[in-house]
Amino acid sequence: MTEKEKCANGLLYNANYDQELINDRMKIKDLCQDYNQLKNSDIEGRNFLIKKIVGKTQENLYIEPNFWCDYGYNIEVGENFYANHNLVILDCAKVTFGDNVFIGPNCSFYTANHPIDAKQRNEGLESAHPIKVGDNVWFGGNVTVLPGISIGNNSVIGAGSVVAKDIPDNVVAVGNPCKVIKNIENKN
Repeated sequence: MTEKEKCANGLLYNANYDQELINDRMKIKDLCQDYNQLKNSDIEGRNFLIKKIVGKTQENLYIEPNFWCDYGYNIEVGENFYANHNLVILDCAKVTFGDNVFIGPNCSFYTANHPIDAKQRNEGLESAHPIKVGDNVWFGGNVTVLPGISIGNNSVIGAGSVVAKDIPDNVVAVGNPCKVIKNIENKN
């Protein structure tokens, strides 16, 4: 099994010394750098590049620079996706966003998990666990979402939160660690 296959299966894999993964990261980071250096007014160029970077998109997506990711091909975004400045997605595993997701500035989504054992960590081993975000989710600024987390539909994650446990549908959740503080009534 290749290191890339181990990664896709949630197993320990070598991210630091595997040439295939290194090449994949360098290619996408070059594209991210190109994207981040485009003029804000170059909407056509930005749309073209972001759709080369992100693995699966719908039509309406807008990501403010600076934007960085590890591989790009593991990111899927739904319709009406907006991310403010300084979005970081470490997409060693799948990161899936539903429709109508709004992300404030300086937010991070991390799928990579490193061993507690220093010897394994120093060998470059890590594992990756997917993140899934439902529809109609709003993230305040400076939110960090950790590996393996699911966030339900219609939920709001307050600014500065560190999401270390799954968040259900229709709630407001805040804090470090992020906890549900309020249910949201559906007014349909």
